[in-house]
Amino acid sequence: MSTMNKQKIVDSVPQKGFFGHPKGLFTLFFTEFWERFSYYGMRAILVYYMYYEVSKGGLGLDEKTALAIMSIYGSLVYMSGVIGGWLADRVFGTSRALFYGGILIMLGHIALSLPGNVTMLFISMAFIVIGTGMLKPNVSSVVGDMYSPQDTRRDAGFSIFYMGINLGAFLSPLIIGKVQKDVGFHAGFAIAAVGMLLGLIVFVLTKKKNLGLAGTYVPNPLSSAEKKKYTGIIAAVTVLLAVILGITIPNGMFTLNVFINLVGIFGITIPTLYFIIMYKSKKTTDVERSRLIAYIPLFIASVMFWAIQEQGSTILASYADKRTDLTFAGIEIAPAWFQSLNPLFIIVLAPVFAWMWVKMGNRQPSVPQKFSLALLFAGLSFLVILLPAYFGGTDTLVNPLWLVLSYFIVVLGELLLSPVGLSATTKLAPAAFSAQTMSLWFLSSAAAQAINAQLVRFYNPENEMMYFGVIGVAAIVLSLFLFMLAPRIQVFMKGIK
Repeated sequence: MSTMNKQKIVDSVPQKGFFGHPKGLFTLFFTEFWERFSYYGMRAILVYYMYYEVSKGGLGLDEKTALAIMSIYGSLVYMSGVIGGWLADRVFGTSRALFYGGILIMLGHIALSLPGNVTMLFISMAFIVIGTGMLKPNVSSVVGDMYSPQDTRRDAGFSIFYMGINLGAFLSPLIIGKVQKDVGFHAGFAIAAVGMLLGLIVFVLTKKKNLGLAGTYVPNPLSSAEKKKYTGIIAAVTVLLAVILGITIPNGMFTLNVFINLVGIFGITIPTLYFIIMYKSKKTTDVERSRLIAYIPLFIASVMFWAIQEQGSTILASYADKRTDLTFAGIEIAPAWFQSLNPLFIIVLAPVFAWMWVKMGNRQPSVPQKFSLALLFAGLSFLVILLPAYFGGTDTLVNPLWLVLSYFIVVLGELLLSPVGLSATTKLAPAAFSAQTMSLWFLSSAAAQAINAQLVRFYNPENEMMYFGVIGVAAIVLSLFLFMLAPRIQVFMKGIK
């Protein structure tokens, strides 16, 4: 898109109206607030819904299977962002992709809110995976459309938007967790559906007035020939999948475990292919190849970090439910409430970290050093949570403050890695693959959760010390190794700091 057209879009958006920012930030702030409210509220109780007995309103699945499904679910959500971004760039435009995604997410929550079985669970997951892939990456793109590249409010606008994400993620487990505890799972999922509906209502009622042309264009529309080509490819792949599934499922060859293993393979294979294609491309310069080599250890560190952080919604969720004393200071705690700790700590600590980096200036750690520190905190968060079993055994309930401390420590790592990783990705990306490299960054989370689908099978209360200890020590060892490699990695980054 030309600079003139970009400016035309910026000019179409009312530039004052939401804390000194474009009016459209109000629309996107509350759309994303409600979308995250619905997603994180659903996620906070979903693993319990899967493994609770039918008499308690659950589906009665084996707990290890439920934990593996949760990990695969998270992996597919991140993978689907690649498809959602492509559809926005080539077919819908970001605004329509966002809207269609919200509808699919809402339908997914509605499916969960109705009494059903495992089939209904998977139908819901399919809707939410596809819908989140269409909404999540594209809503951020629309935020960017509202600001000119020279607008000094741009970073602050994204910070306000990010606050909306974390506010939704903080409030929803508290509300939906309480409703699930007092009324039942389906009522909790219904509230998640209402949350997404509210987000869609805000978007539809205010987008024309507040967003102007932002998100309405298709940056790289398909030509007529390409439409025919891709329609044929999609039709062929759909028929092939239908035939394969039609043969393998009735014969017991395509099981849930096979699917989990396949997603695990894709989680590792897709980012590997991304690296190979970008490195070998004629569009990639020698300097950019060097930066790609520097990016590989950062990507591996990111996978290791997210493999630990994302277990907050699987292993630690189970730990909160089964190993934690849920009465504290006379208050009955819903296990889902612990899912609010991560966004709460981010809301409180993100401004502190931002101030700290500004204060330190050129004295702050390099990108590889920040990543190594993030891994150190991730490993420590797992070592902390094994201490209750070491001191009191695995047969007694644990003080909830141990879980709070574990979540707090891993958030310190997240604030060292997540925003730094986004920034480093934009700097290290080859010019011809800037958007795809950003997709690659999010695929580190997909790879991490694909790996988790295998790891969580090894967890049970009897071996929790070994489970937390092995993973925690592995993260710390990788942290030390990365710290020692940091100067060498910095050389490969070719002047990027």
